Order: sequence, then C-alpha cells, then structure tokens
Amino acid sequence: MPQPSKEPCKKEACDIQACLSKNNFLPQRCRTVIEKLQACCEKCNNESTHCGSVANLLKQIKK
Repeated sequence: MPQPSKEPCKKEACDIQACLSKNNFLPQRCRTVIEKLQACCEKCNNESTHCGSVANLLKQIKK
C-alpha cells in the first residue's frame, strides 16, 4: 500500500506559482487555484508545508 505523500498539496502550490507568474502576480486572477489549495489543506488538516501561505493569499483575493 503506498504511503501518503509528505507534501500532499505540492501540486496545488505549484499551480498557484504558475498562475501568479502568468498573471503579473495578482492573486485576484488566481482565485480558482488558490481555492483548490485551500481545499487540499483542509482535506489534509494543514499537514503540508504548502498550507502556510494559503491564509495570506485568501486575504489578498478578498480585498
């Protein structure tokens, strides 16, 4: 049986970086991928190192 990844939200975090790069680093334009990271973090109880920044990103898109 495969072990769970130590970084279960790495793909979502990488998707955010790609989106931000394409969109002049404006988090408002990456709402969907940020919400996917948030959902991943909730699913894994924030046990991925990539979950630390999601709260700040969510604050920025709600402005």
